[in-house]
Parts: sequence; structure tokens; C-alpha cells
Amino acid sequence: MKKTFLSALALSAIALSQPAAAQFAKPEDAIKYRKSALVVTAAHFGRLGAMASGKAPFDAKVASENADIVASMSKLPWAAFGEGTDVGETKAKPEIWKQSAKFKEDSDKFQAEAAKLAAAAKTGKEDVFKAAFTATAGTCKTCHDDFRSK
Repeated sequence: MKKTFLSALALSAIALSQPAAAQFAKPEDAIKYRKSALVVTAAHFGRLGAMASGKAPFDAKVASENADIVASMSKLPWAAFGEGTDVGETKAKPEIWKQSAKFKEDSDKFQAEAAKLAAAAKTGKEDVFKAAFTATAGTCKTCHDDFRSK
């Protein structure tokens, strides 16, 4: 029963996130949405980073909870980088729209590494977690270097 419910919930979330781009009435709405999704992701990723760097003690339960949130959130912002959302209050570089295939590739890598991070955190092994965190952080850096203004 629980598995069926979780499967239905996951399928619903995926179905609802697909048409997200069509739900933005104005470019400003898309920008606000993606910024919000990225802020939440960064908050939880920061908690993981504190553990990975030794600034906070490793806690497998806390790591797993935060990594699950990062993995879920990693799927959200990309639909909000549609046409016309390259203006306004945003740090998004024009390269996002000029190099859309590379941007998509980078976002896909982040999502894949975030899923691996969530799996690694579930092992409860600090060294496995740290390695997965480093890989995930690398995808963040690559995308920020190429597609985010400072």
C-alpha cells in the first residue's frame, strides 16, 4: 500500500513539473520560480557541505534527509529557463540560451549526481557521502562558472 502511494505521488510530481513552463504567466514568474527553487536547493546543499567539509559533524540521518531534498529540488528550476526569461532581475548569463544543449547537459549531470548523493547519504558511510558530495558540487561549479553571473 505504502509503495503504491509513493509511486503514485512520484508520478504525480513528475507529471505536474513537466508543463511548468506553460504555467508562467510572465517571464518574471518564471524567474521567481527558478530562483526560489535554487535558493531552497542551495540551503540544503549548504548543510551537506558543512558536513562534507568537517564544519559540522556528519549525521547520516540529517545527510540523507537533506540529500533527498536536493535530489528532488534538482529537477525543478530548468523548466523556468524558457524563452523570454533572459531579462529582468536574474544572474542567468545569456549563454544559457545561446548554448542551450550544454546548459541542458549540465543540468542533467547535476540531477544525476544529486540522485547519487542521495543514495550515498543513505549508506550512512561518511567517506561515500563525501565523495558523492564532491562530485555533485563539481556539477554546480561547472554550471555556475559557465552560466551564472557573479
